[in-house]
Amino acid sequence: MPIAPGGLPDFSRAALLLDLDGTLIDIAPTPDSVVVPPALPLTLTRLRDLLGGALAVISGRVIGQIDHLLPGIPTAVSGEHGGAIRHHKGGQIERPDLPSVPDAWRDAGQALIARYPGALFEPKTRGFVLHFRGAPEAGPILRAALEEMLAPASDRFQLMEARMAWEIRPRGADKGSAVRAVMREAPFAGRLPVMIGDDVTDHEAIDAASALGGGGMLVPDVFGDAPGVRAWLAEVAEKGGW
Repeated sequence: MPIAPGGLPDFSRAALLLDLDGTLIDIAPTPDSVVVPPALPLTLTRLRDLLGGALAVISGRVIGQIDHLLPGIPTAVSGEHGGAIRHHKGGQIERPDLPSVPDAWRDAGQALIARYPGALFEPKTRGFVLHFRGAPEAGPILRAALEEMLAPASDRFQLMEARMAWEIRPRGADKGSAVRAVMREAPFAGRLPVMIGDDVTDHEAIDAASALGGGGMLVPDVFGDAPGVRAWLAEVAEKGGW
């Protein structure tokens, strides 16, 4: 369940799990145009060290993109909504045994996007995303087409709503499963997870964190926006705790 900052577990026993887009960095017109604020890497590094390494990023992005944006900073990283997990810097990426979308679906998704200037196709390892921030009128049309596409395989794949985007991903992994996986390994094991996220998929992660004795905070409810999150994290890093 969501918690307020005053209800957080003792800092010395906590692990901090953070979404990326809309939480640590501002939403941008395209996934490739996001900007990492100059002070953020130092803030996160300080928090990681204060927490004995127990800082992770739990994102829908692929791990390579997270590494590019925050190189060497989080101890653990989960990408693709739990579809890929690396428990330690330099470690191997683990992937649950999940299906990948057929190539014909990817081709159809790219063909759909081509009809709407401003819309974007983003490939994922096992699925893909159709972004319509640049073509908002296309949102309902894209959703209907994707629902029809995956209907025969809805037992294996699902359509997920994101911010101005639709994502097709395999069933069997989500941000909740990512939280549980991260918390099983050192230096997270035995700590109480605090998850901060801003989007629909982050509810799964917050529920998992709550079930493990911690909890979470939704950005719109507690901080307002990503700058609010960054300001709070900087204060925590400066004080050495919350």
